[in-house]
Amino acid sequence: MLHATGLTKRYGSTTALAGLDLTVGAGEIVGLIGHNGAGKTTFVEITAGLTRPDAGTVQIAGVDAVRRPAAARRHLGLAPQHLALYPSATVRQNLTVFGGLAGLRRRALRAAVDDVATATGLAGVLDRAVGLLSGGQQRRAQTATALLHRPAVLLLDEPTVGADPQTRQAMLAVVRQRADAGAAVCYTTHYLPELDELGATLAVLRAGRVIARGSRDELLTGLPGELLLGYADGTERRISSTDPRAALAAAVTDPARTAGLSTVDIRRPSLDDLYHALSREAHHVAA
Repeated sequence: MLHATGLTKRYGSTTALAGLDLTVGAGEIVGLIGHNGAGKTTFVEITAGLTRPDAGTVQIAGVDAVRRPAAARRHLGLAPQHLALYPSATVRQNLTVFGGLAGLRRRALRAAVDDVATATGLAGVLDRAVGLLSGGQQRRAQTATALLHRPAVLLLDEPTVGADPQTRQAMLAVVRQRADAGAAVCYTTHYLPELDELGATLAVLRAGRVIARGSRDELLTGLPGELLLGYADGTERRISSTDPRAALAAAVTDPARTAGLSTVDIRRPSLDDLYHALSREAHHVAA
């Protein structure tokens, strides 16, 4: 559904993308992660037809998004990181405008507005001005504009920034539902636990390239977890290990470690660990 090949983009002496390749299939959620400056925003802008690449191609549902951006956008739903709504207009009016731009008309447009408002929890504020909504409601309204025409490809750039926990959960549920219905979803975020909840495939960007792609388990293999030993006197000991269970077996046979031991906790490596490990590696390479 979404195929990017060899994307390159330079701004003066700065290379934002350096031959990026990425594919997102129908029904798949790909979480695009990476440190600041890795190229995520540039990729989003090129895919959405807002910026032209210096080289490379993007296809959205079989349409060349570089040569035919208007045609490609009919198959794309975009929720940008920064709000792009009319604050003095109501939620309904905003959705009607964006739905019209996506090609919806009359009865189909009205039905789509009602359906997406219900799905995103906005039915009760449809006739309220966007500028009077809470931050979480505004984020939901922005995401709703991307969902209106049930596009084949969803491009969601930090869609839950500033959202409260309830809003976050509601939006993740909608994203999962659309993927289950066959949409290809590219989801950028710095809040990595969201990708766990979505069951997303991960694509890690660094210096304008995808340097790792795979499931959570595949990418976390080999990263150290922690064994946390708590003692009755309130102290705590942390043991880093790629096999915390083996570290626990060794610890309980050591009298010096078990004296006064009151709690034991095993923390497996997380996506945050992966993100920080790649960031440290990038820093080391740069140095």
